[in-house]
Amino acid sequence: MEIKGTQEVDVLMAGAGGGAYPAAFRLARAGMTVVMVDPKGVMSGNCLAEGCVPSKAVREVAHERARQLRFGKYGLPGSFGVDYGKVVAHKDRVQRMRYDQHVVELSREPNIRLVKGRVRFFDAHTVIVEGEKGEDRYRARFILVATGSDIVVPPVPGAEHCLTSRDLFALSPTLTTLPTSLGIIGGGYIGLETATMLGALGCRTTLFEQGPRVLSGMDGEMVGELVSLLDPSIEILTEVHVREIRKAERGYEVLFRHGSEGETRTLFFGQVMMATGRRPVIPEGLAALGVEVSRKGLVVDPSLRTTLPHLFAAGDVNGIVPLFHAAVRQSLVAAHNILGGEAALDYFDPGPVPTTVFTLPEAAYVGLVPETAKKKGIPVLAGRYDFVEDSRAQILGETGGGITLLFEPGSLRLLGGTIVGVDAGNLIGEIGLALAGGLTARDLASFADQHPMASEGIGKAARSLF
Repeated sequence: MEIKGTQEVDVLMAGAGGGAYPAAFRLARAGMTVVMVDPKGVMSGNCLAEGCVPSKAVREVAHERARQLRFGKYGLPGSFGVDYGKVVAHKDRVQRMRYDQHVVELSREPNIRLVKGRVRFFDAHTVIVEGEKGEDRYRARFILVATGSDIVVPPVPGAEHCLTSRDLFALSPTLTTLPTSLGIIGGGYIGLETATMLGALGCRTTLFEQGPRVLSGMDGEMVGELVSLLDPSIEILTEVHVREIRKAERGYEVLFRHGSEGETRTLFFGQVMMATGRRPVIPEGLAALGVEVSRKGLVVDPSLRTTLPHLFAAGDVNGIVPLFHAAVRQSLVAAHNILGGEAALDYFDPGPVPTTVFTLPEAAYVGLVPETAKKKGIPVLAGRYDFVEDSRAQILGETGGGITLLFEPGSLRLLGGTIVGVDAGNLIGEIGLALAGGLTARDLASFADQHPMASEGIGKAARSLF
């Protein structure tokens, strides 16, 4: 249906984060006109706004402080004070630097226009953009939905008193002074990362987890090894039901029931944070068009198409792998298939996408993990290298943990791996690339990785099979 005043474009993107802008640049350089619509009005989505980049800016300061304290016994500076306001200023600088970088990138591509607003679907090819100055309509040959995810706050009485990750990591955040104590509700990666980084900066942290263990969706062996290496001053309470958060005279009270206890206990904190997960943001009007939506998000096939052949979904909104780097790869898959028309030219494989928990120390995994292999009865050969033997880990005084690699019996093809400890976030990328390339234990064992770096442990883990 023709709508008066509707602007015609080749591709409209709902969102401007990692699931959108890589595709936007690829398609624009192929000659297509692209409009990206995002409520923030800037490129890069939640990762830069309040997620991975700013949180890691804080985390690296915390890691440096932990390292300085560890080396203090050798007569080096061992207890430098932390001005949390300056830590926040550093985080803000990094965010602004990257936003400025994206502005320059966008200015160089005339076929892309970024519009601040929120998308509402009118029909299968037409959207209404609700902006600050009213509504505009766009009709597009192709649409890419990359609206990401948002914070989930459960209906706990007093939840309005709690901070969220946004309050800690957004540009010019709410929290600019380090509290003496922080209660964190939720034992997922956001909660555990925050507990370890703020704990290293001098805040007493307590984690409340409803389930039997933290990081419930991740490999149990890896999580058990990680938890054993965390700072013992971090209190982790599992099988907890939080009943209420109350405002107190100089802080907040968390009322909870622990395990099978009948009575309610109370702990006091300077601040309380809610870290209970995220959920996909589904644009208004989309479900009414017949697009399939599951609990995880928009349902797509491996080419990133939804049930409407011209409509694609990439990133957190489809729930396949809710990580920024996965969103970037998905965005490019969608772009390639838009260029291909009805023929699929590319497919997204979630298997080789690495995941890292940026705690202190780190943990990371990719592909098949030991717990899944056991549950599904998949035969594997496991290679292991312990960081207690590693020169870099010894240099840094971080000798806990190690590398576990799983291989297919017979072919010795790499199936996956886990890492707990030094440089895990960097090393897992090398393992993921090997997995994507179909490499074997013999390939890894024969590669002369650098010394003295923890990456040489990958080859040593493979050589443990021979």
